[in-house]
Amino acid sequence: MAITAQQVKELRELTDCGIMDCKKALTEANGDIEKAKAWLREKGMAKAEKKSSRVAAEGQVASFITDDAKYGVLVEVNVETDFAAATPKFKAFVDAIGAQIMATKPADVEALKASAMYNDASKTVEVFTKEAIADVSENITVRRFAAYDAANGAVASYIHAGGKVGVITEFALADASKASSDVFKTVAKDIGMQIAASNPNWVVESEVPQAELDKETEIITKKALEEGKPEKIIADRIVPGQIKNFYKLNVLVDQEYVKDDSITVAQYLANASKELGTEISVVRFTRFGLGEGIEKKEDDFAAEVMKQAGL
Repeated sequence: MAITAQQVKELRELTDCGIMDCKKALTEANGDIEKAKAWLREKGMAKAEKKSSRVAAEGQVASFITDDAKYGVLVEVNVETDFAAATPKFKAFVDAIGAQIMATKPADVEALKASAMYNDASKTVEVFTKEAIADVSENITVRRFAAYDAANGAVASYIHAGGKVGVITEFALADASKASSDVFKTVAKDIGMQIAASNPNWVVESEVPQAELDKETEIITKKALEEGKPEKIIADRIVPGQIKNFYKLNVLVDQEYVKDDSITVAQYLANASKELGTEISVVRFTRFGLGEGIEKKEDDFAAEVMKQAGL
């Protein structure tokens, strides 16, 4: 299978490994990015397994929360250029889409597109989007959204860098009336910042799929065996120690708290619960990074200028 330069570039951004190492890994994995990442880790080459691939795509991640904090939405809307993303017309479109989701509670993006506008039943969201495209003069896409309904808790959001990263979190509160307190609002913001900065995959260890743990154990074991470590040492010490590190990297409550790395997020929540006077915990969260996984066309600006100039 022929390995493309784009595949090599993507793997390099994900792992921070050298070009030739990435090409070899992709060749060994027949072009499969995930298998190539695992191969590099087995060989001890991957330097930054958590580094995400952020292919540029413009637009905004926005959040909308009801006044009682019982229902909330996080939505990503994409547009072609950062110039268009900053215009009042585009921002108004994002606000309208947020209001639409809040009002109609669609199941997914396809249901959203097919729904009649909450403030004008004569048109669907799909038609409304086409009108916005004509108005802004750039393609606009409602890419994804997450909607949380917290009947017995509270929903909060955190938006970073003007819409480049967004987080929505559902909290459980033993005393739901405390959701309106300044203490809870501070905790909600801090946890949102934590998720935005550290990008965990799960809330607690029990949520990690066994398949993920089996895969991680296999990688750790292979690498240790290749280094000549005894099997008993691998099973009794190396694997448990590395799995603990895996949890610290990927599980929210096990992560070091970003504002005080002397404690974990679990300890931060325990301290916050005492201050709030009621137990508080994270039920679930969604984190959107603007343009994650979208391959944006890379134009040769100099060539385009020369072309327009007739050179």
